[in-house]
This record gives sequence, structure tokens and C-alpha cells, in this order.
Amino acid sequence: MVWLSVKICLSPLSCGPLIMHLKMCQKQLIHGPFRIKKGTTMGPENLIPTDIPATWGAMEELYHSGKARAIGVSNFSCKKLEDLFAVACVPPAVNQVECHPVWQQDKLRKLCQSKGVHLSAFSPLGSPGSPGVNGPSVLNDPIVVSVAEKLQKTPAQVVLRWGIQMGHSVLPKSTNEARIKENINIFDWSIPEDLMAKFSEIKQVRLLRAEFAVHPRSGCNTLEDLWDGEI
Repeated sequence: MVWLSVKICLSPLSCGPLIMHLKMCQKQLIHGPFRIKKGTTMGPENLIPTDIPATWGAMEELYHSGKARAIGVSNFSCKKLEDLFAVACVPPAVNQVECHPVWQQDKLRKLCQSKGVHLSAFSPLGSPGSPGVNGPSVLNDPIVVSVAEKLQKTPAQVVLRWGIQMGHSVLPKSTNEARIKENINIFDWSIPEDLMAKFSEIKQVRLLRAEFAVHPRSGCNTLEDLWDGEI
């Protein structure tokens, strides 16, 4: 079985061609709180202000047509999620966000739970080696390493297991067969409560800040604007 998940960059016009040509996908997400001109690539010169209500309306058309079994969002802050609920007829099924021990998203997690929105973590290992990452290594965090040593697991396994025990799904990515097998092997053991409590001591830093979306053309002049202070 192939699970087809589609993302769009906040344009209601992006949904029209999908409605025409797509037979069905399991999940369609708004990629993030930024938007680019149709037919262009990501760059400051192509950014334009967002229109979340219009885009969500087009997403709801996909849902009602049966071509998307679920619709949701990605990279939405608490404020943006609340704003969406104020206009949505179909609530988002999921909010896919950066989430790992170094950026735990406690406030957003609680909001999602209260609204019935599933929280899904992309970059659950902190995207080590990626050029867009700004901040400390998740896998080299002293608490993560200490817990891994005590449980005789790898730091990656501990970080993924932490996410599962926190109640959200994790979406690790690897092309290495051994690491893929390692990432799967997290369901027949657990992190004890006393060690789980240690994760609350980790200093919180958003690693993936999307600086590219900060521009007068996007309507976000600062990172504070883009993330509504959640940074």
C-alpha cells in the first residue's frame, strides 16, 4: 500500500488542478504559513501575502469531493490554528510541525489535543546535517545521550520513542537501510517515567525557522510575525 500525502504552498489556485487530475490521496496539507506566486520557485521575490481562509475553502472542496480522505496543515502556530478553526467548516485532521526534545511544542500539543487535531512531527531527529538547521544537535544533547546509554539504545531510537510516548506520530527520514531498521525498532520497549521527566530540562530552541519566508512581500517582517511569537 502506498500512502499518498500531498502538500501545497497556501494558494487556493493550487487545489483546482488537483481536483481535476487527482483520483484520491489519503491526506492533503497546507505546507506552511507562506505563499508563492503560481508557477514560480521559492524565493523572496516570489512571496505574496497568504489567504488561509480561501485556501482552506479549496481544501474543503477536495475533502467533500472524496479526493482527499483527510485535510490538514503544517507549520501552523497556536494562533494560526485558532484562526483557522474560526473559519473552517471541516476541521484540520493534523498539524505537521517540527517537534523533538529540543523543540517540544508543549503549548501547541495541548491545543491540538483539545481540538482533536493530531500532532505529527517532521524532522523528529532535528534534521542533522541539513543546511536550514540553526541550533544545537538533538542527537548529541547530553540528556538524550545519557538516557540512550542507560537504556542501551541509540540516541535516535530514544528521541523517536520519546515522541511516541508524548502522544504524537514521528516521521523520520533516512536512505540508510540499517538506520531505517533502527528507527522502526522502537515499539517493544519504553522510556521509564523518571527518565521521561528529564526531557523537561532540555533548553528549547526552534531549529527550522523558515527565514526565507520573512519578507515584506509575505506579510511577515520578522520571525516573531511568522511564528506568532512561538520561537
